[in-house]
Amino acid sequence: MKNKIILLLATGVLTLTQSCTKLKETILDESSVTGLTEKQIADGTIAPVYAQLPNIFLHTNLFALQEISTDEAILPYRGGTDWGDNGIYLSLHRHQTTSTDPNVRNTWNFITQSLSRAVSAVSSLQSSKDPNAKLYIAEARGMYAFYNLLALDLWGVIFVKEDPGQVSKIVRGTEAVEYLKKVLLEVEPQLDNTTGPGRLTKAAVWGLLAKLHLNAAVYNDRYAASFTFKPEDMDKVVEYTGKIISSNVYALSPDYWAIFNDNNHDNKEHIFAVDQRADLNGHNRMAYFSLSGDQFPLPAYTGANGTDGPAITPDFYRSWVNAYTPTDPAQADPRFYKKNVVVDPVTQEACYDAASYRIDRGILRGQQYGLQRVNGVFLKCPDGKFKVGKIYNVTRSRPTTPVVHTEQVDFTTAGSDYSTGFRVEKYEFSQKSVSGRNFGEADISIIRLADVYLMRAEAKLRKGDAAGALTDVNAVRTSRSATGVGRSLSSIDLDGLFRERGFELYWEMHRRTDMVRFGKYEGVWTEKNDADKNKRVFPIPQTAIDGASNLPGYLKQNPGY
Repeated sequence: MKNKIILLLATGVLTLTQSCTKLKETILDESSVTGLTEKQIADGTIAPVYAQLPNIFLHTNLFALQEISTDEAILPYRGGTDWGDNGIYLSLHRHQTTSTDPNVRNTWNFITQSLSRAVSAVSSLQSSKDPNAKLYIAEARGMYAFYNLLALDLWGVIFVKEDPGQVSKIVRGTEAVEYLKKVLLEVEPQLDNTTGPGRLTKAAVWGLLAKLHLNAAVYNDRYAASFTFKPEDMDKVVEYTGKIISSNVYALSPDYWAIFNDNNHDNKEHIFAVDQRADLNGHNRMAYFSLSGDQFPLPAYTGANGTDGPAITPDFYRSWVNAYTPTDPAQADPRFYKKNVVVDPVTQEACYDAASYRIDRGILRGQQYGLQRVNGVFLKCPDGKFKVGKIYNVTRSRPTTPVVHTEQVDFTTAGSDYSTGFRVEKYEFSQKSVSGRNFGEADISIIRLADVYLMRAEAKLRKGDAAGALTDVNAVRTSRSATGVGRSLSSIDLDGLFRERGFELYWEMHRRTDMVRFGKYEGVWTEKNDADKNKRVFPIPQTAIDGASNLPGYLKQNPGY
């Protein structure tokens, strides 16, 4: 199928070094490769350009940087034994991250390795006789711009390099923004709109250009006291988002949760995504990361459980409550919660067959219900179905303590216990997971249509078109009709739009970027009061600086680190 590229690198076609700063590679002479067709060589050359996307978007890489550093997610030292990790998640949330943080280092390495692979692919494909070579070159150059956009957002730097034998030029600020615009505009005409969402398309480039223009005020002047959003940038956001919307290729999903289901690859809301399908050996850990260690979502696997990881902060939860008081947000907004487990109100138990059993989705509060495991075996009802009821902290050696997720969660001993904090189960727990630690086959959205509508709404609002912005926001809110009726808003302002992005896009690795752009990243929330504007970007890993030490002044640490 033309919308798949098997992530297999033909042996001998390409040899990659691990230099993540100089982005230097060694290309072997393709004429020495025997037994491979031109198509196999071309496919084997473009595949590595995409191969690191699952690692970049891993729960302990980009997710940690984009979510745990914000008011949306918090990861305490659970029970004094789990997720301590030398305090890196406490520091990340408090904006005290250092240049030796492994989340920062690993994300940097995967991004810079991907930049290196993109440059090598472009160089290698220049001599290819395969009919797809021109398309692949455009994809590789576009992905080079995408990876650089991530680097610009996270560290304030990009790497400019056209030849594998060159040393990359490090660029910041307006020059970086203009370079990325140039590359994306050059590749857009050569791409098509049929190979997504796991590969770069015209629509994906339009979405990236919209993001670039929307955040240009930040990227141009990272440490400004306030950002100046130029009308011409907002016009471009409206233009590029309009291209996506008017293409009629994509559609808002009536079922919000279907966007994040295990088999979501063909969901029409996805424009650009990390392809996680099983036949591509894809997997993610988004579903198990936040779940209780005593939540076992799969009757077929007694080892597939959660990890008691991050929770949402009370601050983020209160944004929902304040928006809908006196109505519970679970009743007011279909994006907040989907109830799948129903128990008898008296016995607090139920019986489910394996095929129909699904755990609750969304923001999980209070007493949790699920499969009950005793001595490694799930209990069953008299009819042979699986018994579902209150779950307890059995795996934490507290078999009489129920798993009750509380609103309060912090870094105190009490606030760091295993069950504290409301949890998030946005991505469906994979039906094939054997351990809970792998086989998450839901594609991870990078750009989806709701984000496109909300970007356009923001651009309109920043230009003074509140009515147009409101129309776009309500288009998203009222589209989720399959699991409830989304309420229309009667008015919208920037604070309301920021809140709306949180409601729609929570846990999707947008929050830090949004908080910086809306001027809220120096704010105060649970366990965080640092107001240093230098923390709008992360420290460049010390390993990268050390690796470039033979080039004095080449790679300088960001201010404040």
